[in-house]
Amino acid sequence: MIRAVEAAGGFGAVLHKGEREGGTIIIVLAENGRNQRLFELMPDVEKGRVWTLSKSQVSENPYEFSDYLDRRAARDPDLWIVELDIADGERFILPQG
Repeated sequence: MIRAVEAAGGFGAVLHKGEREGGTIIIVLAENGRNQRLFELMPDVEKGRVWTLSKSQVSENPYEFSDYLDRRAARDPDLWIVELDIADGERFILPQG
Protein backbone atom coordinates (compact mmCIF):
# COMPACT_ATOMS: atom_id res chain seq x y z
CA MET A 1 0.00 0.00 0.00
CA ILE A 2 2.82 2.40 0.88
CA ARG A 3 4.60 1.63 -2.39
CA ALA A 4 1.41 2.22 -4.39
CA VAL A 5 0.89 5.62 -2.74
CA GLU A 6 4.51 6.61 -3.32
CA ALA A 7 4.30 5.48 -6.95
CA ALA A 8 1.29 7.80 -7.32
CA GLY A 9 3.30 10.74 -5.98
CA GLY A 10 2.31 10.58 -2.31
CA PHE A 11 4.06 9.61 0.88
CA GLY A 12 3.54 6.57 3.08
CA ALA A 13 5.06 5.58 6.39
CA VAL A 14 4.63 3.17 9.26
CA LEU A 15 4.03 5.34 12.34
CA HIS A 16 3.84 2.43 14.80
CA LYS A 17 4.99 -1.17 14.34
CA GLY A 18 2.91 -3.85 15.98
CA GLU A 19 2.84 -7.64 16.10
CA ARG A 20 4.29 -8.96 12.85
CA GLU A 21 1.81 -11.84 12.43
CA GLY A 22 -1.41 -10.73 14.06
CA GLY A 23 -1.46 -7.04 14.88
CA THR A 24 -4.43 -4.85 14.05
CA ILE A 25 -3.83 -2.29 11.30
CA ILE A 26 -5.23 1.21 11.18
CA ILE A 27 -4.71 3.55 8.26
CA VAL A 28 -4.35 7.31 8.65
CA LEU A 29 -5.10 9.24 5.49
CA ALA A 30 -3.93 12.83 5.10
CA GLU A 31 -3.54 15.45 2.40
CA ASN A 32 -0.34 17.47 2.78
CA GLY A 33 -0.32 16.63 6.48
CA ARG A 34 -3.84 17.97 7.02
CA ASN A 35 -7.40 16.64 7.06
CA GLN A 36 -6.37 13.41 8.79
CA ARG A 37 -8.84 10.53 8.78
CA LEU A 38 -8.48 7.22 10.59
CA PHE A 39 -9.78 4.02 8.99
CA GLU A 40 -10.09 0.64 10.70
CA LEU A 41 -11.18 -2.78 9.47
CA MET A 42 -14.61 -3.28 11.01
CA PRO A 43 -17.07 -6.16 10.69
CA ASP A 44 -19.89 -5.78 8.16
CA VAL A 45 -22.75 -8.26 7.98
CA GLU A 46 -22.83 -8.33 4.17
CA LYS A 47 -19.19 -7.75 3.21
CA GLY A 48 -17.16 -9.32 6.03
CA ARG A 49 -14.57 -6.79 7.20
CA VAL A 50 -14.43 -3.39 5.52
CA TRP A 51 -12.35 -0.25 5.99
CA THR A 52 -14.49 2.15 8.00
CA LEU A 53 -13.88 5.79 8.90
CA SER A 54 -13.68 5.90 12.69
CA LYS A 55 -12.15 9.32 13.41
CA SER A 56 -11.47 12.63 11.66
CA GLN A 57 -9.15 15.46 12.61
CA VAL A 58 -10.84 18.45 14.25
CA SER A 59 -9.30 21.69 13.02
CA GLU A 60 -9.96 23.50 16.32
CA ASN A 61 -7.69 21.08 18.19
CA PRO A 62 -4.88 19.90 15.87
CA TYR A 63 -3.12 17.85 18.57
CA GLU A 64 -6.17 15.82 19.56
CA PHE A 65 -5.80 13.46 16.59
CA SER A 66 -2.14 12.63 17.26
CA ASP A 67 -2.91 12.27 20.98
CA TYR A 68 -5.62 9.77 20.08
CA LEU A 69 -3.15 7.74 17.99
CA ASP A 70 -0.64 7.77 20.84
CA ARG A 71 -3.27 6.50 23.29
CA ARG A 72 -4.34 3.72 20.88
CA ALA A 73 -0.73 2.59 20.42
CA ALA A 74 -0.12 2.63 24.18
CA ARG A 75 -3.22 0.51 24.85
CA ASP A 76 -2.48 -1.98 22.06
CA PRO A 77 1.22 -2.73 21.52
CA ASP A 78 0.28 -5.11 18.67
CA LEU A 79 -1.26 -2.22 16.70
CA TRP A 80 0.16 -1.09 13.37
CA ILE A 81 -0.44 2.54 12.34
CA VAL A 82 0.20 3.33 8.67
CA GLU A 83 -0.06 6.86 7.30
CA LEU A 84 -0.75 7.57 3.64
CA ASP A 85 -0.41 11.22 2.64
CA ILE A 86 -1.92 11.76 -0.78
CA ALA A 87 -4.98 13.45 -2.28
CA ASP A 88 -8.03 11.16 -2.32
CA GLY A 89 -6.24 8.50 -0.28
CA GLU A 90 -9.47 6.56 0.12
CA ARG A 91 -8.95 5.18 -3.39
CA PHE A 92 -6.14 3.01 -1.99
CA ILE A 93 -8.26 1.30 0.66
CA LEU A 94 -11.92 1.56 -0.35
CA PRO A 95 -13.48 -0.38 -3.24
CA GLN A 96 -14.11 1.79 -6.28
CA GLY A 97 -17.36 1.84 -8.16
